[in-house]
Amino acid sequence: MSERFAGQVVLVTGGTGALGRAVSAEFLGEGARVFVTYQHQRELDSLRDEAGAIASRLEGQAIDVTDHAAVTQLVTDIIATHGRLDVAVNCIGGYAAGWKLWETKPEIMEQMLALNLRSGYAVMKSVVPAMLKQGRGAIVNVAAKAAFDHAASAAAYAASKSAALAMIDSLAADLKDTNIRANSILPSIIDTEANRRAMPNADFSKWPKPREIARVILFLASDDAKVIRGAAVPV
Repeated sequence: MSERFAGQVVLVTGGTGALGRAVSAEFLGEGARVFVTYQHQRELDSLRDEAGAIASRLEGQAIDVTDHAAVTQLVTDIIATHGRLDVAVNCIGGYAAGWKLWETKPEIMEQMLALNLRSGYAVMKSVVPAMLKQGRGAIVNVAAKAAFDHAASAAAYAASKSAALAMIDSLAADLKDTNIRANSILPSIIDTEANRRAMPNADFSKWPKPREIARVILFLASDDAKVIRGAAVPV
């Protein structure tokens, strides 16, 4: 494996989840120091066990990524400790569907907006000033194909993902004349244990694997993609 990110510091919010875990492992494997946010200590412990000899380059903190103050403090601490933040990948997200718009409870809409939009806003609001100060950086936000493929009975989910995509597109325009890039990826149904349990009769072979998506994210974060800004990449 290459060392494209040797010496770099990478923040992966939601870095112990089904997709985030694969993203964190790939960055670690390519030489980065990786800082993850997580919900449960066992998730971080498991990721450390998987990392083995390179687990010394893995750090983590349990925070609510929709809490602006908490995320800002986290980024401040990372910069204070390591002197840099080269890459930020936001893997926080959630899915809820199965109701027509007029049947969707307000709390479901709020949950989707919090997980799929506000988390990304809090992350970008915190990391961009730090990256501007250091004069470099790469940002990747995980949205979904639902951002433009708006299925029935999924209004809250589709709306939140569409808004997240628009937010990153606008951010990329804001960063046009800087050395900071922002892009989105748009997964379809990811091959995870939870999705297999939810759809036991589906053809799992057609679903993208977390590691395959992670490799696309690493490409977008690398110097190989330095001319790509404001892209929305379906995976």
